[in-house]
Amino acid sequence: MNQNQGGNDARHDDDSALTFSLLLLTTLLIPDELVEHYLGKSGFQCPDVRLIRLVAVATQKFVAEVAGDALQQCKARQSAVVKDKRDKQQKRLILSMEDLSKALREYGVNVKHQEDFADNPSTGIDPASRDE
Repeated sequence: MNQNQGGNDARHDDDSALTFSLLLLTTLLIPDELVEHYLGKSGFQCPDVRLIRLVAVATQKFVAEVAGDALQQCKARQSAVVKDKRDKQQKRLILSMEDLSKALREYGVNVKHQEDFADNPSTGIDPASRDE
């Protein structure tokens, strides 16, 4: 092993140690107990808190990316509706399950959900006239 490789390895170890120590100090949105619970349900047991925190950071990043993509889907859908109605007063964004499903589909997650009463466009219509 030459001198440069030894120096790079030591620097890499220092960076890793710093990263893991920062993980221990950071307050994450996803609690350690929740991560431990779902890791345990999948059959993975790990006493190392650093690894649990690393999984929590990855999960938090995934959730943030999906939420951002769903927001973009929502904005695109609602801007099309606003153009149709010519009403630009509505500035409130309403995230729907359809927006979330499209965002998750980009990551290979297929979501199937039952139609809620309010989601059904034919709610309140006579069953005989639904087929028309």
